[in-house]
Amino acid sequence: MNTPHRTGPALRMTGPAAAALACPVCGGGLTTAERGLACPAGHTFDIAREGYASLLTGATPPGTGDSKEMVADRLRFQRAGHYDPIGRALADALARELHGRAVPLIADIGGGTGHYLAQILDALPDAVGLTLDASKFAARRAAKAHPRGGAATADTWRGLPLRTGSADALLNVFAPRRAAEFHRVLAPGGLLAVVTPDPEHLAELRTRLGLLDVDPRKDDRLAQGLHGHFAPAGDRPVRFTLDLDRDAAATVVGMGPSARHLDPAELGERIAALPEPVAVTAAVRLRLYRPRTAPADA
Repeated sequence: MNTPHRTGPALRMTGPAAAALACPVCGGGLTTAERGLACPAGHTFDIAREGYASLLTGATPPGTGDSKEMVADRLRFQRAGHYDPIGRALADALARELHGRAVPLIADIGGGTGHYLAQILDALPDAVGLTLDASKFAARRAAKAHPRGGAATADTWRGLPLRTGSADALLNVFAPRRAAEFHRVLAPGGLLAVVTPDPEHLAELRTRLGLLDVDPRKDDRLAQGLHGHFAPAGDRPVRFTLDLDRDAAATVVGMGPSARHLDPAELGERIAALPEPVAVTAAVRLRLYRPRTAPADA
């Protein structure tokens, strides 16, 4: 009797997104193998049953990537629509800047649950997307966030598992960045969209809860980090008011690094003392960049 052929889980991403993947070990292109992905050099990678590509290599540093609980909290906050104005600003910018490109590939670096990318794909019916994040719990969500989106786990500090010149646009929302790698994977004339907090972001919570302030040199560090590889192409402030209950306030605080210097019990007591709802200022800046034809001297 013949034994039925057994295959592994299917990769949940469109053809252009899958074709852009590269081996995180040697940089060779990845193709579908019997039970996952493989490059010509023989490096193989699993596809999780949720449909994301598992491209992490080596030991991942402790604390890298969100936990299951953090991802659940983040997704609940996002689905409530609190940060939708950021997604709309990104969608407007990319729809304008990518106009005329056939099937543009948009990759969200450190994109978590894929929430912002899904908003953008809704607004760009010809685009496809790919979320890269260190957290397998986030990748599980991102793989199913949009029919034209996919996801992979990756340590983006070590390098992006994307082919050179494969992406038409990169998103970088509240996430770390590596200018040289971003420059490498962007197609000529591509777009980098970076969202960072302004000093007023969540100011009311920072004051009431004793959180760290936004680094006043954040803009300078962003400019220095991208200098030589990217040229500015646009700058837009995005400001709006959040009306948060205490659970949502706790979630938005936990989504950033500023609360980690506080004892959790003490932070919980301060959150319990907040008025409900509490009006909070959201103030971020969306900056657009184009890759330089050849990296200039830093």
